[in-house]
Amino acid sequence: MSRSLKKGPFVHHAILEKLAKIKPGTKQIIKTWSRGSTITPPMVGYTFGVHNGKTHTEVLIVENMVGHKLGEFAPTRKFVAHGGKMAKEQELAAQAAEAAQKANLGEGAQPAEASKPSEAKAA
Repeated sequence: MSRSLKKGPFVHHAILEKLAKIKPGTKQIIKTWSRGSTITPPMVGYTFGVHNGKTHTEVLIVENMVGHKLGEFAPTRKFVAHGGKMAKEQELAAQAAEAAQKANLGEGAQPAEASKPSEAKAA
């Protein structure tokens, strides 16, 4: 359910005070813990440090963000890819092939590509 239009968008009072103090065009980061504050048109062009629970994530406000919440642009969870058994097997096979190739080069055998350029020049 959305917020009533007669109430207007929620913006934390501290953010409004900080916006009033900072001159437009400065590269100062406005730190905030208020992830629920709505982005309004006067915020466009400023950089906010939105807290994600651990650190402050820098968010540069652009026109397309107006109407959204600050917290939408500072993810709180880190995605960890779940490769599974098949991905591990492919990774091990690639490492084994790489090790075998290095072992073959270390025995004194020249790679096939090194001898071909001289033949190509003669032709």
